[in-house]
Amino acid sequence: MKINSLIFLFFSSLFILASCEDDVLVKPSAMLRLDYPKPKYHTVETGCAYNFSMNENAVMIQKKRCGTDIYYPNMKATLYLTYQNIRNNNLDSLLQDAQKLAYDHTIKANSIPEQPFINPDKKVYGMFYMINGNAATQAEFYVTDSIHHFLNGALYFDAKPNFDSIYPAVIYLREDIRKLMETITWE
Repeated sequence: MKINSLIFLFFSSLFILASCEDDVLVKPSAMLRLDYPKPKYHTVETGCAYNFSMNENAVMIQKKRCGTDIYYPNMKATLYLTYQNIRNNNLDSLLQDAQKLAYDHTIKANSIPEQPFINPDKKVYGMFYMINGNAATQAEFYVTDSIHHFLNGALYFDAKPNFDSIYPAVIYLREDIRKLMETITWE
């Protein structure tokens, strides 16, 4: 019986050694490539005191009190727009609230660069906040005519924030936000 055990051990060892001689294929490192269609914009009329151009790949959803959601189904992202009339000289408080909303994300954000926006011909003035890092939102903005109208917006993804993973979509959507700011008109 000892000889049978030794023979079994010998052949099983040979089998294992023979199977280990396969060539090892090294897989090249790869990065996720997300391609999005080149944006095409069209002007939308909200039925409220503001109109703008938006990406044809997005869906506009009208909300109460002239709020608007712009949903991007392919990216599972939504740009939430909130409109308010300027009343009783409350522009300062609206500006402070918009800035506070952006800077509430400093806990998770790596940086929050600001980009002022000024278009005196259309009477549109505002600020664009690019929130970098694993914050809940990746961009916030506001625009106003400083007299009657105030619109602010925030971009959210339907996923747990992971800035590295959503970065290509963030860059794409930030350009859409800039386009919205550039094309806004007041009624």
